[in-house]
Amino acid sequence: MNVHNMMEDLVTAEVNGLYEQVKMAKTPWLSCDCKNCRLDTISYVLNRIPPKYVVSGRGVTHSNEIFADHQLIADISAVAMDGIRIISSTKRPFHVLPREECEVHLEENPSFNFPTFTGTILDGSTFEPISGAKILLKLDGQPVEMVDMTWANPTQTFQSTRGAFTFWAKPILCEKAGVSKKFEFELEIEVEGYEKSYHYFEVPIISDSTTKTELNTACSIKIRDIVLFKVEAEE
Repeated sequence: MNVHNMMEDLVTAEVNGLYEQVKMAKTPWLSCDCKNCRLDTISYVLNRIPPKYVVSGRGVTHSNEIFADHQLIADISAVAMDGIRIISSTKRPFHVLPREECEVHLEENPSFNFPTFTGTILDGSTFEPISGAKILLKLDGQPVEMVDMTWANPTQTFQSTRGAFTFWAKPILCEKAGVSKKFEFELEIEVEGYEKSYHYFEVPIISDSTTKTELNTACSIKIRDIVLFKVEAEE
């Protein structure tokens, strides 16, 4: 059984169409329209609209009404334009690389496969999200290598993501499957006007027979909210 989100087709077509319109208009704020930037924009839109799932051909037939919903298309277009602006202003470093260089490659070796780590940086006085925070993930005192070029370390928080950050550490090879090990990670957080902060957490992992190559959002560790306090001004 194959389940498909019909909104992916609609959003992909709308985003690509808008990119072409913005390019033809020679809009000055459009800094790039490469495949990676377009995929980032498509993800941005899909995360902000409700999905429409179908299973069979009959479901696809009934979904024709979706493509005839002019208000829905207008809403998608508005969100897509916001996404294009945001992606153009906050491009990730990997965006100019071929897509195949931004993928996890399978290794037929036992590995410690890590879940994604997610967290939020908050202001200690207002408990509002902080944007512009730089977060570095370390293991054994060294920066942790990410699974591929699409994941940054250090990473940064933005206003659009409300102080949230995410890491996906590269798997570590192991001699055999079934080995249990506890990894001790360190987060180093810096943001202008706030005291530098450190956070530590442990992750127990059992090695798998191969390297995991697909992201599973259900396999994630939520780090407790990290609260930062502003540096007190000297009198």
